[in-house]
Amino acid sequence: MASAPPKLYQDDVSLVVALLDTNPFFWSAASLPFSEFLHHVIPFINSLLLLNQLNRVVLIATGTSSCGYIFDSGDGNSSGNSNAVCSGIIKKLEDFVGKDARIAKGSNGDGTRPAISSLLSGSLSLALCYIQRIFRSGARHPQPRILCLQGSPDGPEQYVAVMNSIFSAQRLMIPIDSCIVGAQHSAFLQQASYITGGVYLKPQQLDGLFQFLAAVFATDLHSRNFLRLPKPAGVDFRASCFCHKKTIDMGYVCSVCLSIFCKYHKKCSTCGSEFNQAAPDSTIPDQKH
Repeated sequence: MASAPPKLYQDDVSLVVALLDTNPFFWSAASLPFSEFLHHVIPFINSLLLLNQLNRVVLIATGTSSCGYIFDSGDGNSSGNSNAVCSGIIKKLEDFVGKDARIAKGSNGDGTRPAISSLLSGSLSLALCYIQRIFRSGARHPQPRILCLQGSPDGPEQYVAVMNSIFSAQRLMIPIDSCIVGAQHSAFLQQASYITGGVYLKPQQLDGLFQFLAAVFATDLHSRNFLRLPKPAGVDFRASCFCHKKTIDMGYVCSVCLSIFCKYHKKCSTCGSEFNQAAPDSTIPDQKH
């Protein structure tokens, strides 16, 4: 990925916007408890701040129904004491998780099953908006990047929104790094890291998660030019259909809202557009992914 004009950046100063998956449905079944996960993440945040006094770290929580800012080292209220940072992050995470659970309960009052995927599209949008605000704050600013700490499975209904965020990050030259702590790979984040020039990693041993975070994701963008960082063996570019929420190789695409379907439909279930063409005699895909 081509770098942005150097006059706009300080080479070794980083702005890291970390997206933290707080999905209770994932963490209740995960092999690594959420509390232990934080014991790796919070020291990693402190290490980023210690690498350079001008480094800036922002933490965004990704819930099932909402997203929110948890920590910003540049807001002027963050203490340099690591214990204070730790306790502040944990307190705000507890408040966020409780609030997100109430929102999820209210939005599913009809008895339907709540979403088991996290709102990745929302947290990516928050991260991009924050970075865009930093861009406009002055001529010189840290080199930004986004780090997704994801465990939940991809939400197929978020496909278009996530891809829009990925292409926005690519246009702004913002790498999206991905650290997957779940049992399965994330096709969304594989594409995000590949398209934006970020690093995708799924650690095999979560007991040493801090070592992976510090060795791979703490490096500033300038220093990455001299290191051999992990590269994914393969990237899954397949899309997910909106009708059955399954990954498909080929399918039908709505020309209005770009919703994807594995079978022919007379009407788009997303935007309501009617398709005038007759149903094909055989399944001939409209577009390949």
